[in-house]
Amino acid sequence: MPRADARGFFVWPSALYSEETHMYDHRKLGRELGLFDTDPLIGAGLPYWLPDGAIVRHSLAEYIRAVERRAGYQHVYSPVLAKRELYEISGHWAHYDDDMYPPMDIGGEQVVLRPSLCPHHAVMYRSRSHSYRELPLRMAELGAMYRSELSGVLGGLTRVRCIQLNDAHIFCTLDQVAEEASSALALIAAAYRAMGIDGARYRLSLPGAGGKYVAAPEMWQQAGKILGEVLDQAGVVYEAVEGEAAFYGPKIDIQVSDHAGRESTLSTVQVDFYQPEQFDLQYIGADGGKHRPVMVHRSIIGSVERAVAHLIELHGGAFPAWLAPVQVAVLPVSEAEEPAARELRDRCLDAGLRAQVAVDGSLGARVRDTRLAPYQFILGPAEIANGEVAVRLRDGRRLPAQSADKAVASIRALVEAHETRLWVE
Repeated sequence: MPRADARGFFVWPSALYSEETHMYDHRKLGRELGLFDTDPLIGAGLPYWLPDGAIVRHSLAEYIRAVERRAGYQHVYSPVLAKRELYEISGHWAHYDDDMYPPMDIGGEQVVLRPSLCPHHAVMYRSRSHSYRELPLRMAELGAMYRSELSGVLGGLTRVRCIQLNDAHIFCTLDQVAEEASSALALIAAAYRAMGIDGARYRLSLPGAGGKYVAAPEMWQQAGKILGEVLDQAGVVYEAVEGEAAFYGPKIDIQVSDHAGRESTLSTVQVDFYQPEQFDLQYIGADGGKHRPVMVHRSIIGSVERAVAHLIELHGGAFPAWLAPVQVAVLPVSEAEEPAARELRDRCLDAGLRAQVAVDGSLGARVRDTRLAPYQFILGPAEIANGEVAVRLRDGRRLPAQSADKAVASIRALVEAHETRLWVE
């Protein structure tokens, strides 16, 4: 049985939790909590999502799409397959082929599972003419991409072969690049606050030696200078690291660590002069002439898989209320209160909250069984008689009895605000 730690979260057995890093092993705990699993028949690096894990995943997707809409992004869909020629133009085939799956021969053409969404978005931009008045044009997609990962590096949700990426590409003028990159960093910071993530590190990823990067020294210098100034303006501490850039341009990487202290990139902002040139992207300027836009690549939460893995390790299944698979557990004291408990559950559902009634076992056992729910509503004869509910928070606090309508409205407001605090007086 888990015990509460100093943060009010539940500490699971040592096999799942590291005292040294104060983090959990998402692979073990994710299975223990019924969030995700794998099967040899499906294949390594291809996890499937169980209902509770799917709720967390959907909640993240809904959050990020709403954030992007408010920030002026237009959402699109693109296919997961494309002709090999697309990736030859984008540069992926020459610089990224080790991470791509072999082409499939279909109808006399070679078709490839995409390793990235940016070539599709470049083609979509190119399909229409654009004026400078339309820029910046922000195109976003939560889409699948595929990486040919070696079996030895696969692990849980952090290294998988099919990735659901929160991706976006901003087509803008050179003068707009810094502001767009800064705005993307602000969206990332806000998302981290909502998810309860702190302690992330910033890295300016620059090219290194070797032939994995496109040969354009002036392009690299200009893009790197812009991103360095964006980081300086943001006032964050960062480290410049050579050899970690994308093949087409430098990037800002936001790094997080797992339960074993291993570091990985969760979010990123990139400046790309290369692909607009490759795809001959253009816009009509104020002078009536044709000009080349710049692409800013950005991902707020990165891949859904890696984001959920980090959240499991960080929170141990005690997710912020807006992410919790069950937000409200309704616990009738006895069988006599069960009809009222089901009515209260339905009231929560109507308010957009995820709620369940727990009836099996003693009240103490049900409190323990639903311990990861942010809120527990206790219903006894006195509460029903007074039209009230006793509210118990996940961190052990017990609130004064209050009307069910007030409790539901307060929780709904906290969830809609993506609060990490369980209660605000």
